[in-house]
Order: sequence, then structure tokens, then C-alpha cells
Amino acid sequence: MDTRTVPPTGGQPSTLDEALARIRRIFAELAEGAGERDLSGEHPYELVQQLADAGFGRLRVPREYGGFDVDLQTLFALLAEAGQADSNVPQIWRGHFTTTEILRLETDPDVRRTWLRRVSEGAVFGNAQSEPSAQVAGLGPGEGWGSITTGVRRTDTGDRVVSGTKFYSTGARFADYIRAAVADGEGGRSFVVIPARHPGVVHVDDWDGIGQRQTGSGTTVFTDVPVEDHGDVGRAEDAVRGLNSFVQIVHLANLVGIVRSVVAETIDVVRSRTRTSLHALSRDATADPDVLAVIGDLHVRRRTAEALLAHAVAGLEAAHAAGTEDAYVDAYVETSAAQRGVVDAVLDAATHAFDAGGSSTVRGSVHLDRHWRNARTLASHNPVVYKPRVIGDYLVNAHGPVSGYYAGRTGRTPS
Repeated sequence: MDTRTVPPTGGQPSTLDEALARIRRIFAELAEGAGERDLSGEHPYELVQQLADAGFGRLRVPREYGGFDVDLQTLFALLAEAGQADSNVPQIWRGHFTTTEILRLETDPDVRRTWLRRVSEGAVFGNAQSEPSAQVAGLGPGEGWGSITTGVRRTDTGDRVVSGTKFYSTGARFADYIRAAVADGEGGRSFVVIPARHPGVVHVDDWDGIGQRQTGSGTTVFTDVPVEDHGDVGRAEDAVRGLNSFVQIVHLANLVGIVRSVVAETIDVVRSRTRTSLHALSRDATADPDVLAVIGDLHVRRRTAEALLAHAVAGLEAAHAAGTEDAYVDAYVETSAAQRGVVDAVLDAATHAFDAGGSSTVRGSVHLDRHWRNARTLASHNPVVYKPRVIGDYLVNAHGPVSGYYAGRTGRTPS
């Protein structure tokens, strides 16, 4: 268990150009130590805090609240850069940027103003939605999605406090505030904002996934943690429109970053080789036709992933511009198609990268294996196995996928 806190390390930048320069310097530092952190299990606390201080969390905040109000194309391009540096980073920040998207559409002006201004001052949000109790036996298909035992109660003084246990609480241990899912008393769920560093919050470092090991995606325990003023976020359905696409595209941007690292690091491996194999057509790996073909194939997979990411981002931008339910359904279907293609391309690249080198490439010190493990882990979130069926059902039968963000409120099964 870890209750570590990291204080802010510097003032917020005044311009987007200044912020981007600082952010990219931090990306470079993240990249330098990513492989070793994967082996040692060290979390990038200080560097995540430095990103917050550099204005990373302000990217999508409207200018009227002190943010940079970048478009989605810019946001996801930067998340891909972050994923190339260290694929843990976009996932750590996924809950934060999801919350920012919700706040952009928040219908309560006091809630919107309070939290967007707080984010512009450097505050970071973490995630706490899933919990072990949702996996109990006897639940029908989809019923576990809305099973929330974490609750809110009133104290004798009238204050609201939250108690419960969460898992997959990605980013919570790095955050200032947590957007937590709680039972709404009517068989569904709602979301409240609570302080991440309150004494009643315990972050347990028990995430044991094969990849994405430094995302803090483990258990978080709440014991009488107070709900913040204006802490009821995203109650209106309009505040979560397009979120199913948004949260998936964060993963797609991260996967694009991973495949870029695969290509770059495999090229480095080839350039550093001092010998080739028995059947090689050249003694020089950089002139070996078979090895060069591997690099060429990796580059194709990279371009495939990048093109699909751009397609998904453009679809979500178009849905926001149209503002119709049909447009959001189209965006989600196209995002699902992009997910299938990106996952296949990146996993293929991460597997075949080893063909460009000898047995030395499987050594832990080379760090090449982490890319497959991280990509495989990301592909298991919002599992890609369901998406071809969702796409086919829409194309053949015009059955639109149901948003999981509505399921806990309406009882519908999420796609």
C-alpha cells in the first residue's frame, strides 16, 4: 500500500507554446527511463506531477476557464506522443481527460466552473468506477456493469461521505481528485468528486497485470471520504455524449505510440547488431534483405494504426459538430472498427519485431517485450472481441450500440 503524495513543482505556463515545450521535455525524460521502470516497478510520480505543472491537464479546458481548448486532433496527437514515451502515461491520464470532456458538457454552471478552473490550476483527476463486487456470481449478462456497492451517506453534521472499495482505479494514486462511481439509491449509479489524498483514501499497489504495470490500476479503499462541494458531476446524459468513443480513442492513441516505439527500437536493434544468422544473405544486418523487410512491415503496421486513429478522431469531431444521436452512434461504430484494426496492427508489429534480431532481443535489458505486453493489456480493456459483432449488427440490422455510460441509469446492457 502507498499513500505517497507529490507536491507541485512549478507554476503553470501562460501559453500553449510554452506548455508544449515543457510537456515534450518531460516526454523525453519519460522515454529515457520507461524500460527500466517496467522492470523495477517504479511509478513515475514526479514526472506525472511535472506534466500537471506543465499544463498537460489543461489541454481541453475552455479558454474562459484558463485552459488551452485544443481540438481533439491535437489532444490525441499528444497522447500518442506520450504513449511513445511511456505507454503508462496516457492510461494514467485517461480518467482525467474523460472528466474534462464531461465537464465541457456539464449542464450545472457552478459544477462546470468550479472544476474546470481547478483543472486549469493544475488539479489532476483519477478514476474509480469498477469494483470487485461487480463480479459476483448469479448476475445475468450486463447486470454486473451497474452493480455498485460503494455508497454515499449523510453524517450527523449533514456532510456527505463515501465508503467502498474499487479496482481498476487507474490514475487514482497520481491524482488530486477522484471521480468515483457510487450507488444512486435507485439501482443505478452516479458520480461524485472526492479528494484523492484524504486520510480515508488508501491506494493499494496490487495491480498485477502483464503490462501497463505503472498505471496504478489496483485497489482503492474509501472510508468516510467527504464529497467535495459541487461534487456531483455529469448527472445529465448530455454530459456523457460521445464518451464511449472518447475513452476508446485514448487507448488507440496509446497503441499508436507503442507501435512507433516498436519501429524505432527495432531499428536501433538492427543498427546495433554485430552479426547475423547462419542463413542470412548478408553479414551486415543493416543490409540483410529479410531483416529490412521486417522493418518495412513494421512501418506499414505503424502507418495503418496512425491512419485508423486519425479516422476515429475525425469521426468523433464530426459527431460533436452534428450533435445528434445518430452521429454519435456512427462515431462509436467507426471507433470500434478502428480499434479492431489498430489492435491487430500493433500486436502484429510487437510480435514480429523480434524477427529483426537474434535471441538477444528477448533479453529483459532490451525491453522489447514490454511493447507486446502493454499492447495486449490495452487490447483487453473494452475488449476488442465484442467489437466485430457490434459493427456487424449495426451494418446489417441498424442496431446501434448502447452506451455503457447510460446502462447503470437505464438498465440497458452496454455494447
